[in-house]
Amino acid sequence: MIPLDASALQDDTLPWRITVLDEVGSTSDWLKQNAATLPVGTVVFTESQTAGRGRRENRWIAPRGKDLMFSLLLQPAAPLEKWPRLTTLAALSICKAIEAELPLQPRIKWPNDIYLNDLKVSGLLAETVSTPNGLRMVLGIGLNVNTMEFPPELSATSLLRSVASPVVNEVDRNAIGARLLTCLHAEFAHLEDDFSAAIAEVRERSWLMHRQIRARAPQGDVFGRVLDLNEEGHLLLQFPDGTTHTLTSADEVRRV
Repeated sequence: MIPLDASALQDDTLPWRITVLDEVGSTSDWLKQNAATLPVGTVVFTESQTAGRGRRENRWIAPRGKDLMFSLLLQPAAPLEKWPRLTTLAALSICKAIEAELPLQPRIKWPNDIYLNDLKVSGLLAETVSTPNGLRMVLGIGLNVNTMEFPPELSATSLLRSVASPVVNEVDRNAIGARLLTCLHAEFAHLEDDFSAAIAEVRERSWLMHRQIRARAPQGDVFGRVLDLNEEGHLLLQFPDGTTHTLTSADEVRRV
């Protein structure tokens, strides 16, 4: 097992300040608790996370030393209404990092999961926190890298499992992590740009495009066919009666 190494993850040309913890309940919770005193750009990785979580407080389960679990402390200069774009840009960054390092084709399952071969390989969760220095965002990312076995109730995979090469027995987490931080910095630079270019790239990698889906939305359970993404990355859905609706958020999204 190649341990996480802050010096291998750190690129001094980028604004990130890397910390690697041996064990923590949740990297996102740790950042939220310390957001008032830590500098923006702090990134916390951990070898073991005992209380990792995703949307709806679902647990993120990962064995020690196998995967990437980290969170970033952000304070974008963009207007607050543009901050939700960071989730879309982060999902795109995860795909680009995987594509750059491995012969894999990740797909984005709107709103915040990454899939390989119809199985979840990564998830992300963005949360805001109020500090004396203003509102900040904590972006948590989990990426299954070297785990080979998953509980039967989880439809999950890992990078190593998806590569399926007899000559590869470990994916270098430091290389993947460093590449991902580079991609995140590059994509976040476009937060206030014309968002159509990013949406076009996300559309190409969509796991849901033109599929029938069911989702739990704020207005209730919905069913329909995905038509497209709008200019902010929201899902355009056509209901069975022919009417269309824009989903700005949803849980338990699945293809049917």
